[in-house]
Amino acid sequence: MNFSDMLGFADIGQLSRIASVYRIECNGHSKNELIQSILSTVSRNDVFEAQISGMKVEEFRFLNTLLFETRDSFSLEELIARVQQGKFVEAGKAEPVPESNKIEAAKPKRSRKKEEQTQEKEMAPRDMIVRFKHQGWLFNGFSGTNRYLFQVPQDLRIRFRETLKRKFAAELEYTDEPTMYRDEQRLMSDDIRQVLHYIYHNEVQLAADGSMYKRFSAQLLERLAVREELPGKGEWRFGYGKHFHQYPNRMSHLFDYCCSMRYIEENNLSLSVTAAGKERLENALIDETEQLYKLWLKLYKNPIPNIMALAQWINSLAEQWVTVASIRKVLLPLIKPFYYDDAITVLEQRLIGMMVHLGLLRLGEHETHGPVIRMTIAGRAVMSGIDLNEQRFSF
Repeated sequence: MNFSDMLGFADIGQLSRIASVYRIECNGHSKNELIQSILSTVSRNDVFEAQISGMKVEEFRFLNTLLFETRDSFSLEELIARVQQGKFVEAGKAEPVPESNKIEAAKPKRSRKKEEQTQEKEMAPRDMIVRFKHQGWLFNGFSGTNRYLFQVPQDLRIRFRETLKRKFAAELEYTDEPTMYRDEQRLMSDDIRQVLHYIYHNEVQLAADGSMYKRFSAQLLERLAVREELPGKGEWRFGYGKHFHQYPNRMSHLFDYCCSMRYIEENNLSLSVTAAGKERLENALIDETEQLYKLWLKLYKNPIPNIMALAQWINSLAEQWVTVASIRKVLLPLIKPFYYDDAITVLEQRLIGMMVHLGLLRLGEHETHGPVIRMTIAGRAVMSGIDLNEQRFSF
């Protein structure tokens, strides 16, 4: 539903609270006058942009998780979880240091505890959800089980995206085409066949943890279109796929995809190609970019909870060649570090790097502006209207 429809279903108490937030003076006893006054005020660009500019960073992160969703309704528990995901160490600030390593200031323990309780109360997720309701950005359902679900007006969601896109674009640095760039469109789809061909024609043995022995991994890497190095001993690898510990980024995703699609299976610590894999092996023309993209979202959404929104922002902002440095500037506040991966690593390796491998992005080196990116035509097509629930993956 749109904003005007939801205002029509709202009770006069909620309408009065929305009118109070926007400092609207009208007859508070007339529902019709309240609705018309709210619509007139919120439709003004200066008012809408002022509300966005006045948001705290945690509110901005919470809003961002709702902007590209294909779903209409959210439970209170889901919204609370999304608010909590937006609370993390800001860029440029250190991670919390263990108490044993701190030299604490002379301060009564009771007052410090009071301070912490006050801060927690100020940042309570329910308070943020209530503020969004009072601004007319969230509405409760109006009947039956819907009553306990929350919705974002569809037209406001579109308006938020358009307004934020203009705000972000004003800070970006767009360039002409670089002299050299990488374009990996269809390469992963082609390499699925290379993986299946290698496993079909070789007796690939597995270690106890289910990964291929390094000899087989190295031989397979030589057949793939993009060369990668196997992870070094003790190298940081965690949380980005089933076999991410043992394989480099792109190869790991290829292997996870073949497992999820049941193209390959494990038999007595060896790999074999299934009937579905043989059928795929015989068809070299299949382009599985969309399915590879969906699995990437699914595997990476735990370490990067707002991965859908971040990928869509890159899609929206990189319609033309744009510098990675300026993209970093506008998106870093939305990116939560993950263990030893800081926000820059998450953006440049886990997001941009993998989107290049998936054929969604081109990555170039501009002689003046350094690294630049631009969405591919196939990438823009794949990322329009993606719904994770359309495809089930299993391991």
